[in-house]
Amino acid sequence: MRNVATVLAGLESELGWIRETYTELHRHPELSLEEHRTSAMVEAKLTAFGYSVTRIGGTGVVGVLLNGEGPTVLARADMDALPVTEATGLPYASAVDGVMHACGHDVHVSTLLGAAKLLAEGRDAWSGTYVALFQPAEEIGAGSQAMIDDGLAAKVPRPDVAFAQHVMPLPAGTVATTAGPVLSAADSLKIVVYGKGAHGSMPHMSVDPVVLAASIVVRLQSVVSRQVRPGDFAVVTVGALNAGTASNIIPDHATMLLNIRTYDPQVRGTVLAAIERIVRGECSAAGTPREPDFEYFDQFPLTSNDAAVTEAVRASFVAHFGADAVHGAQRQTASEDFSRIPDAFGAPYTFWLLGGADPEDFRTAAAKGTVAQDIPANHSPLFAPVMDPTLSIGVQAHVVSALSSLAAQ
Repeated sequence: MRNVATVLAGLESELGWIRETYTELHRHPELSLEEHRTSAMVEAKLTAFGYSVTRIGGTGVVGVLLNGEGPTVLARADMDALPVTEATGLPYASAVDGVMHACGHDVHVSTLLGAAKLLAEGRDAWSGTYVALFQPAEEIGAGSQAMIDDGLAAKVPRPDVAFAQHVMPLPAGTVATTAGPVLSAADSLKIVVYGKGAHGSMPHMSVDPVVLAASIVVRLQSVVSRQVRPGDFAVVTVGALNAGTASNIIPDHATMLLNIRTYDPQVRGTVLAAIERIVRGECSAAGTPREPDFEYFDQFPLTSNDAAVTEAVRASFVAHFGADAVHGAQRQTASEDFSRIPDAFGAPYTFWLLGGADPEDFRTAAAKGTVAQDIPANHSPLFAPVMDPTLSIGVQAHVVSALSSLAAQ
């Protein structure tokens, strides 16, 4: 681990600008595919650090640092914010109405920039190629695919391994990782069922899509409980049901919005097939005048960590941070589109969790069994990772993971 110590020797002197970068990003959040200010900042800093910089996928930015023979490592940070009104009261709270870095992507950008500079300045300690990739539009599941569609695989060196981290409501100063599925696959589904409109006083003249939709919602509750094997994971949520405009009018259609989460491709196939079968069956039973419409959107791939890569990184984390700071990550029902990037190259990857909650607050809540109630989670208007030691640990995690694969000098 001597090369790790060499590269990280200058970390303390860099934390000032890393903190400033973080607060600047937090104060000026940008929504998915609108990360123009953020991209310009990232591009300028990477260029100053000595990276060869390319814009890919609109607002995506990739910096490549060639440093002799050896493996190629890719590290990714997502950049977009959320349409959330901030309620943290922080002195550097969002200055953009209705937009907030409520998922910690400002942490991701600033820590990867910090690692990129340290690795550039510590080139005598390693050899190979380091690729720092800053991705747009993770929140809508579109950014990684946009970069791939814009020729990512042809424009940057093929990585031998890829890494990403995500700040979570875990104690700051800790990291957590596990092999295999760590984030779920996600599918959003819009379903439109069609009926026959009529006066509210003449229901016999209609095919009522409200009753039909209500029947579908009830039947969908049996998908997980009756069609998924006990012990396998799946979630089917009906997040919206909209039909009609007045109390005395039976409408001619109803729209439902569903969200589906799974860890296993076979389970995913079973669930999606069951949903479509139930909807078609209920429509047939109701005698609808036309077939239902199914529109899939905001789809996220499964994030499943490579076992060998994960163990190598975990061992490096333990050697650097100590065993007490490295935890096993519980599977998260949240979803990510990071895995599309290494998959596009056919490269193995690992994705770990970075603690961002105040350690004392977390310990107090854990002792009371109130973590879920007292520690704001991602996407909350109160989500506010503590800067210290979150930023320092995030930079160190990127450096340690990179050097677990790059050749030592």
